[in-house]
Amino acid sequence: MAEEWIIRVQGKEYGPADLATLREWKADGRVLPANPARQADVNEAHWKTAGDIPGLFQVEPPPVQGTARNQRSAAYAQGSGDPKEISDQKSKSRPPSRNILVETFRIYFRGFFQFFCLSLLSIVPILCAELTSRFIDTAPGVNVNLRTLVAVAFGLCMLILRIVLIPVYIAGIQILTAELATGHRIGFFSVLNAAVKYWPRVAGLGLFVYGVFFLLILFALGIAIMVVTSATLFSIVLALGLLAFQVWLFGRFFINVLFWQQFTVLENANANEALRESRRLARSGRDLPWYQRPLWRGALIVSIWIAFALAIAVVAMWPRLAAEWPLVRDSFSQLGAAQDPQVVLQKMMASLPKNQTASFSELGLTVLQRILQPLLGIAFVVLYLDSRQQE
Repeated sequence: MAEEWIIRVQGKEYGPADLATLREWKADGRVLPANPARQADVNEAHWKTAGDIPGLFQVEPPPVQGTARNQRSAAYAQGSGDPKEISDQKSKSRPPSRNILVETFRIYFRGFFQFFCLSLLSIVPILCAELTSRFIDTAPGVNVNLRTLVAVAFGLCMLILRIVLIPVYIAGIQILTAELATGHRIGFFSVLNAAVKYWPRVAGLGLFVYGVFFLLILFALGIAIMVVTSATLFSIVLALGLLAFQVWLFGRFFINVLFWQQFTVLENANANEALRESRRLARSGRDLPWYQRPLWRGALIVSIWIAFALAIAVVAMWPRLAAEWPLVRDSFSQLGAAQDPQVVLQKMMASLPKNQTASFSELGLTVLQRILQPLLGIAFVVLYLDSRQQE
């Protein structure tokens, strides 16, 4: 008789189901490797994960890795060995770290169509808002105030739609990457169906995480404004102290939320568990060289992406920046001539161009950035899988 399994998804149990049925559920995105599972005829205390079911996800570690884990466990079990020797044994027993960049691009190109469709969740609202605004501005016979009102209202609706779709996009990247990383294919609508189920949890935790980052950025801007508007020795010293404190806060929070998306979706963890496990995993790997630790590898991934995004932004806005550079230069020269800083800032704001509509080149580069943005999410899923494997 074929083995039958019970699967727990979001606190509810489903089954018993045989392997063929479980494969259908997996194809529909209803079962992930991290979902708890047990055999139907086994005591309820013996839960495993769906990834442990033979023939379903095929995520069993290779024999060498399994042997290394057994050797490491034996070294710890002896308890009488030299701590340095045990630490060396741990380092030798770890599987080799994968090349995250190579693996990221391999997964991206393998599932390019699905990743592109996920990118459309943010691209379509941007294009709709921008093209509609251009059409309304050039529409003949329409009152200017009415055109402005319609453009603002439609742009606001598209902004709300983008915000609503962000949790679906985040969950979809996690699910699709995890499937492709384990050698499986999954359809876009299966990914979308599974991602929608995680919307409340990802939205709630995402609002907290991005909200805190937004407040920290506002804090840094407040420090900059304080220095510009009151350039005294005391204000500069105070600003430097506040800036150091802000950098410390930013770094600590970055560590705590490094893997929140992966634990929320792939581990089906609630908010507290996701943040706690994210912090634990980010701080793991103390026995590894610093450049192989999850924290520093994650910081490198973020740095590469920020540099790329800034490069795209500079290229897109270069014509506008070149046109406005004389104004900025004159303003700074006035600021250095001991004029009232507040008056100079008011002049700068009043002299800025009123029409800030993006050019087609800017719009095209923005779309390109959105198409490539899944690379960031893929890289973190790969880093998460690699870090979990090396625990």
